[in-house]
Amino acid sequence: MENPHAGVRDWSALAFASFFPLVMTTIYFVVLHNPDGEPNPVLIAAFWSGKFFQFIFPAAYVFRFERESIRFVGPSWRGIHLGAGFGLTVAISMFALYFLWVQHIPSVADNSPRMIYERLVQFKATTPLRFLALAFYICIPHSLGEEYYWRWFVFGWMRRYVPLSAAIALSSIAFMLHHVVILGVYFPGNFWTLALPFSICVAVGGGVWAWLYQRSGSLYAAWLSHALIDAAIMGLGYWMLWDYWK
Repeated sequence: MENPHAGVRDWSALAFASFFPLVMTTIYFVVLHNPDGEPNPVLIAAFWSGKFFQFIFPAAYVFRFERESIRFVGPSWRGIHLGAGFGLTVAISMFALYFLWVQHIPSVADNSPRMIYERLVQFKATTPLRFLALAFYICIPHSLGEEYYWRWFVFGWMRRYVPLSAAIALSSIAFMLHHVVILGVYFPGNFWTLALPFSICVAVGGGVWAWLYQRSGSLYAAWLSHALIDAAIMGLGYWMLWDYWK
């Protein structure tokens, strides 16, 4: 017999999952930020504990209430060409946009590298090798975790209750929210001209990945696309910090 309270329970879980990354990002990017030139163990603890809880929550929730739906989907080529094409197109566009326009904005040139480096100091990632280790984490395991979290769980469960287009839109807006905080920090004084438009681009990317997940039936294509774009972001970050590496 179907549980009449399952819908309320599921939407409560989805609401929590949609806003938890925004709350945690605000805590460790803004609240705990301390630009005193020293590592910040409280910030590091908040980051890793937040990530652990974020990525364990969907699996724990599904295992508790619908464990029979958990299954491993083996590697597949379905949608790989679309994921790679989208990822490479966005990556190339990002580099072109940065070098042709963004890097010439005075406030970006003066402030953005410093804002990035301040966070790296607190994360103890101020050498090229440590930055590359952080980049590896962001591009490979973290991008997979985000696809499992946002596409498999948030989008996947939303589409049970609302039309496909609404599930894509709602999950992608939720995916965008914590990026608004990150981009607002990295582009100070340029919220309306850079942070918000780029955040909307993140939502569009999330929508493409949700559509790709729906079309392919697996996370592999979306993961590849996500990883390529994250690699481009980290590459631009490395370039922006060139003077600090010296």
